[in-house]
Amino acid sequence: MSVKEGTLAPTLMFQGTASDVGKSVLTAALCRILTQDGLRVAPFKSQNMSLNSYVTPDGKEIGRAQGMQADACGIAATTDMNPILLKPKQDMVSQVVVHGKPLRDYDFRSYREKYAAEAEHVVRAALHRLRERYDIVCIEGAGSPAEINLKDRDIVNMRLAGWADAPVVLVADIDRGGVFASLVGTMEILTPEERERVKGFVINKFRGDVTLLQPGLDWLEQKTGKPVLGVIPYMRDLGLEDEDSASLDAKLGRGRREPARPDQLDIVVLRLPRLSNFTDFDPLFAEPDVAVRYVTSPDEWGTPDAVIVPGSKNTVEDLLFLRQSELETRVLEWAASGGYVLGICAGYQMLGRRLLDPELVESDKPELEGMNLLPVETVFATEKRTERIAGFSSLFEHGEQAITGYEIHMGRTRFLEPVSHPFRIRIHDVRNLREPYHPDGVVTANGRILGTYIHGILHNDGLRRSWLNAIRAAKGWAPVPEAAPFQHLREAAFDRLAAHVREHLDMARIYAMIGLERS
Repeated sequence: MSVKEGTLAPTLMFQGTASDVGKSVLTAALCRILTQDGLRVAPFKSQNMSLNSYVTPDGKEIGRAQGMQADACGIAATTDMNPILLKPKQDMVSQVVVHGKPLRDYDFRSYREKYAAEAEHVVRAALHRLRERYDIVCIEGAGSPAEINLKDRDIVNMRLAGWADAPVVLVADIDRGGVFASLVGTMEILTPEERERVKGFVINKFRGDVTLLQPGLDWLEQKTGKPVLGVIPYMRDLGLEDEDSASLDAKLGRGRREPARPDQLDIVVLRLPRLSNFTDFDPLFAEPDVAVRYVTSPDEWGTPDAVIVPGSKNTVEDLLFLRQSELETRVLEWAASGGYVLGICAGYQMLGRRLLDPELVESDKPELEGMNLLPVETVFATEKRTERIAGFSSLFEHGEQAITGYEIHMGRTRFLEPVSHPFRIRIHDVRNLREPYHPDGVVTANGRILGTYIHGILHNDGLRRSWLNAIRAAKGWAPVPEAAPFQHLREAAFDRLAAHVREHLDMARIYAMIGLERS
């Protein structure tokens, strides 16, 4: 199946009655299903607000969800798939990233008044290019289309659906309650033209006996004149990354703070207020001998086996949070006792001696003392580094291990005395194959305190298992010989998700909406 050359590809759009109803995952599922059916598929989200970002092969930054959806399609992600990314820095202020590069910081009102018109041109051009290149574009909306105070300059929901001539599937999360009220209420607020564009509903995250729900489904269809296209049962332990901290908060609320079993390593991640790129830790959840806990206060500290200081969109403010909450004291006591500490990106910067911000890029503080666990200092620059990298690790005695990952940071870190570097890396880009390797990070002499700029470092199966086995050895435990094959598990998760959604979604009607025939 393919679209005739010279015509624009059809589109299909998932909108939701609220944030975190499952639009991102359902879009990924449909991307995989249509790819399995032989179509060339691309995802699209015009504007994303997330601190969980993804670096494209050409070193640009987009929302993590669209990177994941591109992976589900089996294609390389581009900034056309998410041309505008908003990265919250403070309350009401976000860094605006356009086609993968920072434009400037805007507060919400200024963004709407000064940039919204330009944003519309950026979005429409990106979508047009995708529709020229692919057989179908699966579009994800943002939040709810019923935000009447935002509709006049909307570039993410119904106005976008009009530009794309997209049939809309409205998604509601039954797990949070009020599913019929949210669907009917949303439809009531839409204009007649917008209601006409909605072609059906999907009820997501259902738990229980669907026959007990049937009277409600019948009422909904009679009330609105729109079909229910599917009731998607809740999938436990899907194994795919979350888009943003709202999803993470929901995950934590469903029991992810459970203590480690006696045969598991207890890994603590500091839950920073501006936590970013928390997908760094997803591979740890796949390891049977590991339990991961997110900690927000000293009362939750417990007796960890290792502590991770993660990435942050505002290093200075989150370091002050750790200081004021006394979590920094716990980290320092833990490190002094010989405990394992891993700092990634902003966490690496916090472990150093000083944070310098002469141009006030990060905050209103030109200088701040760090935790002084590593002999480095960081100067914040106006230019952001976003690159995919590849290289080698020399952390462990059994020789160098190949690694990959990515960098996203404003700071430049310098070494204040001779140090041991755990990694040698260079840009992972065919245009830079001759670039020399350069050192990254610092590791202490005992190997227990480690800082690095490499996001995704724990996605390297061999290195992850070597690090975990070093922690096991410190406890007197035998090593685990094999790592969980994370990328294989992730691909299997895409297929499992696609099979699950295909079973419960009316694909015949979906194809009819798209205007394509199934082969």
